[in-house]
Amino acid sequence: PAIFFRPKGREEISDQAREKFQVAESDHLTYLNVYTQWKSNKYSSNWCEDHFVHVKSLRKVREVRSQLKLIMESQKMSVLTCGFEWDIIRKCICAAYFHQAARLKGVGEYVQMRTGMPCFLHPSSSLYGMGYTPDYVVYHELLMTTREYMICVTAVEGEWLAELGPMFYAIKHSGGSHIENRLLDKQSLKQIEEEMDVANEEYKKIKNVKSLQKVKDKPTPSSSVRSNYKKTPMRFGMF
Repeated sequence: PAIFFRPKGREEISDQAREKFQVAESDHLTYLNVYTQWKSNKYSSNWCEDHFVHVKSLRKVREVRSQLKLIMESQKMSVLTCGFEWDIIRKCICAAYFHQAARLKGVGEYVQMRTGMPCFLHPSSSLYGMGYTPDYVVYHELLMTTREYMICVTAVEGEWLAELGPMFYAIKHSGGSHIENRLLDKQSLKQIEEEMDVANEEYKKIKNVKSLQKVKDKPTPSSSVRSNYKKTPMRFGMF
């Protein structure tokens, strides 16, 4: 079920309220943030209305959470919290949705890693327009309109996909992320340019030294030659 709603005529206000909950790495974590804030406000219906959140959806979430907690207790499993170590939650989400993974291809464009089908971040996603484009994501479902939009997206690590879905993925070579590789390329290019500048300066110095040496070694007319040089006598009366 939808968590947020956008009433007609108040779209901008509702979008601003939604941005306060957004976690740039994950839509799932954004929803978790909403639930945590709702819980800290004593499950208030007025709080939901003020923040453009469906109270019925959050009540359904609380009901499902209670059922999961009962199952864990019946299996004598400890109910623990990861606190703010949300990478643990992202890895759990990756374990559930590794078969629905996509990798970054271009600006805002991804490719489904199993089918090669192009897909895009939906404008409602927390990852959309946040200046953060992870190399790999998993998604809950696809919305087919003029494009294939990924709904409910979470950024994951490539190593997690290889670890949790070895039947589909494997790491071919080690290396940094897309952003890290771009930074390394820029640093390498800058270093090459600096080395070229130094080489050009050295070449200019050597060229100047050789030019001065040529001027210094150039022979000049001797005094004896000058003294033996006779001018052609002038002839008068001839034009």
